[in-house]
Amino acid sequence: MTEPNLSFDLKDWKKNFYLFLIGQFLSGITSMVVQYSIIWYLTKKTGSATILSFATLLGMIPMVVLSPFVGPLIDRFNKKRLLIITDIIVAIFAIILSIAGTISPSFPLWLVFVSLFVRSIAQTFQMPTIQSIIPTMVPESELTKVNGQLGMVQSANFIIAPALGAFLFAIIPMNRLILLDVFGAILGVGMLLLVMIPSLVSEGERVHLLADTKFGLKKLTENKGLWYITIIGAAFTLIFMPAASLYPLMTMDYFNGSVGQAGLIEVVYSVGMLVGGAFIGVFGKWKDRMKPILVAYLVLGLTIGASGFLPGTSNGFIFFVVLNTIAGVATPYFNTLLMSMIQQSYDPKILGRVLGVLNSLMSITGPVGLLFAGPLADKIGVEMLFVIAGGGTLLCGILTFTIPAARHYDKELQARLSKNNIQ
Repeated sequence: MTEPNLSFDLKDWKKNFYLFLIGQFLSGITSMVVQYSIIWYLTKKTGSATILSFATLLGMIPMVVLSPFVGPLIDRFNKKRLLIITDIIVAIFAIILSIAGTISPSFPLWLVFVSLFVRSIAQTFQMPTIQSIIPTMVPESELTKVNGQLGMVQSANFIIAPALGAFLFAIIPMNRLILLDVFGAILGVGMLLLVMIPSLVSEGERVHLLADTKFGLKKLTENKGLWYITIIGAAFTLIFMPAASLYPLMTMDYFNGSVGQAGLIEVVYSVGMLVGGAFIGVFGKWKDRMKPILVAYLVLGLTIGASGFLPGTSNGFIFFVVLNTIAGVATPYFNTLLMSMIQQSYDPKILGRVLGVLNSLMSITGPVGLLFAGPLADKIGVEMLFVIAGGGTLLCGILTFTIPAARHYDKELQARLSKNNIQ
């Protein structure tokens, strides 16, 4: 359970937190623009699905493999310094890649892959670090709202980055465009230097990677309700990932659409996520957060499943756009509300270790789902993957509802928090 362990006055938390949020937005948007540009460069340069699949897997492998061991380091190291170091490392590799693309007619593929891998490792450190920082920066009663606002920022990045990246990719040489990462790192680091992030007791303690990882897993499995929610969430990722990875194929092959229409689906889904995140950010004070999570399972299951039954016509595509806008609205509820419950369930001193294990469990099923996506789509049709994903999502929601420890988890958590506050 979280305990107050702050070294600054919470009355100034809004100014401090929103300065942090703005810095993360500026750093994130420039990084995503460069990420999209690299993928488009690989598409234009190679035209190979294998190369693109490999690039996608490079972005997932560090999260799966390293997350359990990253958690102990996050708990023990100075978190502000950790965010600054990872930003600087990504910027250094951007400079190296830019120089390589300047002195040779094309970028060496091996160096592009190394750069993508390093960026992924940095993200593996940054995401749980930010998640573990937030409970120390804001009052406990504001956690759900704040996580919703963080989700809004991430959704805004997903909306802005593809369009901005496409525009810049068309007018700026790739070797210069990559340097946008350096500019983003300067902005992000500069804002971080102005932010107050409280130090915790665990910082500076000796790290024992295997023992600390086992400790994080033990703390997660001991918390039965949260453990069930996590395992079902991992199953949901496994079922949903094949369909999620084939949205462009669904648009262009099944609906005979264009690249622009495929991009439209990405944008409307992200706009939906922005709306959902905004609602959480403004009204995010539920007495039982499991209820909106269960409703999100229902909405996501129905909309994605129904997408697979649409006719492959222009009218069918219009309904596809509408359904995916609704699905986007439902998407932030699971991740955002779950993260708020996790942050309130553990002391900030051990939160990194728990999040490391949890992020790995939630991520490991993604690459497995990706491996089956192509062969399944070839065999049964891409639209049937959407039907399977929708049905599987509904089953995950039903399973969560039928397990009392999962269904009642937040009510019991908030009762414990209220009792501790009274004492």
